[in-house]
Amino acid sequence: MAIDPIYTSALKDSHWEVPQDYDTLFDWRYSDERSDLINLYNKGKSMQWDADVRIDWSHELDPENPMGIPKEYFPLWGANFFQKMSPREQGEAIRHQAAWSNSQFLHGEQGALICSAKIVQNVPDLEAKFYASTQVMDEARHVEAYKKLVEKIGVAYPITGPLKTLLDQVIRDSRWDMTYLGMQVVIEGLALAAFSNIRDNAKDPLATAVNAYVMQDEARHVAFGRLALREYYPQLTQYERNEREEFLIEACYLMRDRFKNTEVWELLGFPMKECDEFVENSEGLKMFRTQLFSRIVPIVKDIGLWGNKITSAYADMGILGFSNIDVEAMQANDERVAEEHDERRAHVDAAIAAGKSAAE
Repeated sequence: MAIDPIYTSALKDSHWEVPQDYDTLFDWRYSDERSDLINLYNKGKSMQWDADVRIDWSHELDPENPMGIPKEYFPLWGANFFQKMSPREQGEAIRHQAAWSNSQFLHGEQGALICSAKIVQNVPDLEAKFYASTQVMDEARHVEAYKKLVEKIGVAYPITGPLKTLLDQVIRDSRWDMTYLGMQVVIEGLALAAFSNIRDNAKDPLATAVNAYVMQDEARHVAFGRLALREYYPQLTQYERNEREEFLIEACYLMRDRFKNTEVWELLGFPMKECDEFVENSEGLKMFRTQLFSRIVPIVKDIGLWGNKITSAYADMGILGFSNIDVEAMQANDERVAEEHDERRAHVDAAIAAGKSAAE
């Protein structure tokens, strides 16, 4: 089933061409000097999985709350006009908001697929090419999983302007480290935080499983970016580091401001002024926007882009406190939660098999 017919509006163009100009680098040394990257590559190989097999796609979503997220988490919960709506009307809005979020996840994962393929070509070290090749497969699987999830919701939204702008910047830049910085640190970091919000709060087993399994892969991707950039950035001049800090600041502000769901409110005919005012003043959304950077800030500090510009901007955004988070502990938890989902699925399958055997 193609996803095109379920878009909320006709696509102006089914393809997006982004001109690129970068060098494809060969590495004739074939060394194993980077044991950290080789270990990550081996882990990437051993942890490949099949989205058709690992996820139970036979499960049907609640059409009025596909993710099973508590209604109190809905961005407009508490707005006067929204509280006056019927439960059915509220359910339709919740469905569309879930479709919008997962559509952006889907588009972002395709961006990650393209960026990881680009890294294979232009990163200088063969060990990094090895790991990036496993990420290409990971990202293809993530596109597959979110495509299926969006199709089950039954509504799809085009890519938002801020996400498209950031992807355009990352894909066009010829420097390999900027691809890492934009994708592995900013986009993947934000995705991890957004995925965890669904994984940890959703009640629907399909929604939680998709996000838990994708996060298990993403934890490796962010670790890959840390390893490569932590070694590279101390070699740069102060001017070059400043340039990358400025990119990070712009990217973080850009991504923070994209979580407004404007496209949803417009499509549903909601009063836009009231929506904007409520969302901007919502303590819940402010907290959500802040938490989105819990995965980015400690990585930025770890890779050494921690000058006055970045710390000042992060203080202004209210996210500087995340700098002391234990990144490795978060990544270990991501892996643990995915394994717990596998154990629960195995128990359910075993119970079903036992029931069938008893019936026979």
